[in-house]
Amino acid sequence: MDRAIYIAMTGAKHNMLSQTAHSNNLANANTTGFKADWEQARSMPVFGEFYPSRAYAQSERPATDFNDGALDATGNPLDVAIAGDGFFAVQSDDGNEAYSRRGDLFVDQLGQVFNGDNKPVLDAGGAQLVLPPYQSIHIANDGTISIRPPGAGPNELQQVGQLKLVNPDYRTMSKTTEGLFRPTQDLAGNQPLEADPIVEVRSGFVEQSNVSAVTELIDILALNRQYEMQIKMMKAADTMSQQSAQILRIN
Repeated sequence: MDRAIYIAMTGAKHNMLSQTAHSNNLANANTTGFKADWEQARSMPVFGEFYPSRAYAQSERPATDFNDGALDATGNPLDVAIAGDGFFAVQSDDGNEAYSRRGDLFVDQLGQVFNGDNKPVLDAGGAQLVLPPYQSIHIANDGTISIRPPGAGPNELQQVGQLKLVNPDYRTMSKTTEGLFRPTQDLAGNQPLEADPIVEVRSGFVEQSNVSAVTELIDILALNRQYEMQIKMMKAADTMSQQSAQILRIN
């Protein structure tokens, strides 16, 4: 079989992987705080004791688009959006600390605070944030949470906690399968990041996804055309292989 079929096969494979990434972005175009994923592949010549005349597709480390999404005013005092760089600290499904830009918070019947993805939100000390009963709530720019207890006067505010906000170098962060972020060198989440007092939030807002639905659709269509071309190349290589075999039988 002609080796060209393997070259076309690797191209088709990476087209499919790219389509998966763009489809996931498109599916999360309305997900609060979602950051789009980039995909990338490049040609890699095959070196050896021969002339490197063939090049195969090779995936490179995917990256994330950390550009800010637009802020959407909700008027809900439990909704918070990070102004600029930074993350909220949350608890992942494995019980370790991870990081998210999602700030659509809610409080359950036990006073535990979760984000819209049902991930427990952590306080400045790294423990799950739990609030006492309150009549009203206010979240300051530094993440400090103050409440007015039931029956208290308008000016009787009580500070009950603070959101853990971190601001790592984005180049060191990788997205997990849960859609959360962790340092690339510590994907197990064993070394929590230190809180950064510089990070600010805006109460009454949520950050929209930074996905451009139009761009994602255009990219998916382009990748689909490339995939079809790779399939045609595979069929052509198979046809040439069969014809070559027939010629050898005739001789």
